[in-house]
Amino acid sequence: MAIPNLTSIRQQLERTVGPAPWYWKTFPVFHSAAGQRLFWTHHGSEGPVGYLVSLALEQEADHPRLALNTYSRPFIVSPRCLGIWCPEGRSIRFAGFNPERLEPFDLAEIAGWFKQSSDRIYSKTPPIAEFEVPLTLGPGMHKINPPPELAAVDELIVPTSYKAMSNDDPAFALFVLYLQAGLVEVLPQKWFTASQYQVGKQWISRAARDQESHRIFGECYGAGTFLLEEDGCRLAEWMDRKS
Repeated sequence: MAIPNLTSIRQQLERTVGPAPWYWKTFPVFHSAAGQRLFWTHHGSEGPVGYLVSLALEQEADHPRLALNTYSRPFIVSPRCLGIWCPEGRSIRFAGFNPERLEPFDLAEIAGWFKQSSDRIYSKTPPIAEFEVPLTLGPGMHKINPPPELAAVDELIVPTSYKAMSNDDPAFALFVLYLQAGLVEVLPQKWFTASQYQVGKQWISRAARDQESHRIFGECYGAGTFLLEEDGCRLAEWMDRKS
């Protein structure tokens, strides 16, 4: 296995998608099959649409087609499908939308609504496909049944909180979805425990796989950026550590 190039990994991390709204600038640029550019807008942290991130056609900025609440993240599936994943109770929800079919709406329709709601996604058009993965899965590989519309994605790494039975058990895990293969691998982060970190104030916000060494790297909000061991469960080193 290749030796990790930390300079390259830091550059990859800058492009790694993180949760709305804090990492909205990492959201992927998206073009519809008709060639129309859709772009993301963060509506600030104050007011009735505070913390909202919306998706709109470039020429229709005032009429978004999709809105995301906190902790939601988009991923590109294909020119005809934009995926979104987000926490949903004790599961992770995955939904796919066809941008060609998304109906525009006025932001006034959802003013103040997201702040009081546990819903993470708003659209007037229902998703073309969706499924959930329970957070109760144990470590290791498990079969899943993603819908065909989302199965074009080879790998998707999903950081999530993980039920810890003690202060020395992993409080976070990476769910690595191999959608084409219909599998998910659960990687408890053995280094991230309540005895070592301030769970809640510190949390794994994003993670990806190095294209060369195939090691997983990521960011722990409030702690720094990290590289994992080959097993994907243990901390190899901090690339940049916050004091």
